[in-house]
Amino acid sequence: MKLLLASQSPRRKELLSNLGFTFEVVKIDCEEIVPEDILVEDSAAYLSELKANAFRSLEEGEVLLTADTVVAMDNQFLGKPQDEEDATKMLKLLSGKIHQVYTGITIKTPEKTVTKTDVAEVEFDDLTDNEIEYYIRQYQPFDKAGSYGIQEWLGMAKIKRLNGSFYTIMGLPTHLVYKILKEI
Repeated sequence: MKLLLASQSPRRKELLSNLGFTFEVVKIDCEEIVPEDILVEDSAAYLSELKANAFRSLEEGEVLLTADTVVAMDNQFLGKPQDEEDATKMLKLLSGKIHQVYTGITIKTPEKTVTKTDVAEVEFDDLTDNEIEYYIRQYQPFDKAGSYGIQEWLGMAKIKRLNGSFYTIMGLPTHLVYKILKEI
């Protein structure tokens, strides 16, 4: 089977490659809008499936993988920051608190579609203004939901506790991807 990864995320490419899969990266043009009535915990799966359905028809032997990650705290979405000010505001909100990271995946063949979500909880230590400034300046987290990457300095220095998969937080629940692809 020919595996197609519909993601521009370097983290997802790295993880899928490290799982031992050979794949081709494809692009999907899809407006990612979550309906207001959808629950936070269902939003990552919704967006992942939305992307999969926006892709052209799959040919026999092709398998499409899409994913989306949503960071939430107190049922509030924390998407990708618009700018430095937005990133600062998000990181101050996460400082010293517990939040959830939901990553939804959709694996689609010409015959069927499987969508699953994995969730992890993350607890940050308190973040100082200097630490936030340093992290944003050094790591430019503008392409990351919640304004941080767990694999970067902030994750190493300031995450106090995790409950769930590290890779789900990174953007791809590798255990689910492996299990479903193996079944296919």
